[in-house]
Formats: sequence, C-alpha cells, structure tokens
Amino acid sequence: MLELTMVAVSGADADAGATAGMTLAELPSEPGCAVRVGRDAAVCRLVTPEDWLFVSRVHLEFRCGPDGTWQLTWLRGSRPDPASEVRLTHGPHGRAVGYGETVALPRGGAGEIVVQERSGPRSVNVGFFHEV
Repeated sequence: MLELTMVAVSGADADAGATAGMTLAELPSEPGCAVRVGRDAAVCRLVTPEDWLFVSRVHLEFRCGPDGTWQLTWLRGSRPDPASEVRLTHGPHGRAVGYGETVALPRGGAGEIVVQERSGPRSVNVGFFHEV
C-alpha cells in the first residue's frame, strides 16, 4: 500500500510547517494503480490551488509497477521549461527529480516530494509511506 499526504504551503506557513488543508490518499500496491497530483480536479486525486500556475494541470504521477514497487514521474507540461523544481527525500537521502523524469520510490520507506515554486515561497509537499 502507498499512503500519500499533500499540503500546499505558502509564505509564512512555510516556516511554521502548516498542515491546514492536508489531503490524503491510500492506494493498494497493485500493478497499474496510479494517482496524480496537479491543478486539474477532473484527473488528479490530490489537487493543488487552481491559481498556483507553477504546478501543471497534471504535475506528478505515482504508478505501481508489475512487481509492486512505486514510481514517481514528473510529467511534462505544455511549457518547455517548468516554473518549479521537484525534490525527492527519504531518510538522509535527497535528490532533484528532472523535468519528465521517472524515479523509483523506496520500497517499505517513507519520504517527501516537494514541488517548489522557482519565483516565490510556495510549495506543494507530498509525504509518502510505502508499506510492504
């Protein structure tokens, strides 16, 4: 099972680690299972504010592979250069996720994906826990 928590953080809230408006999603680790994060509520289960244009209509996708492992993809939007940066951390490890890149989530681990606006203090923080 993959458990996700998402919170949109802006301005002074970033320092306080605010969790107001947190949304949750739980997904079975079954091949093909997927969940998306973005501004388009019609296709995303975890939805960011509509006016946060640094987040694409469909920004991130979590997808379960045939062996029960989960992958994260930063989906390419309509612009050649993104208005955000995406970072994946788990434990003491952290790495940038490239625009259009797919990375494996650690099996049986917890961490966070942060979508950070390049020109401002806003971010979308998605915590994950992959239960084995």
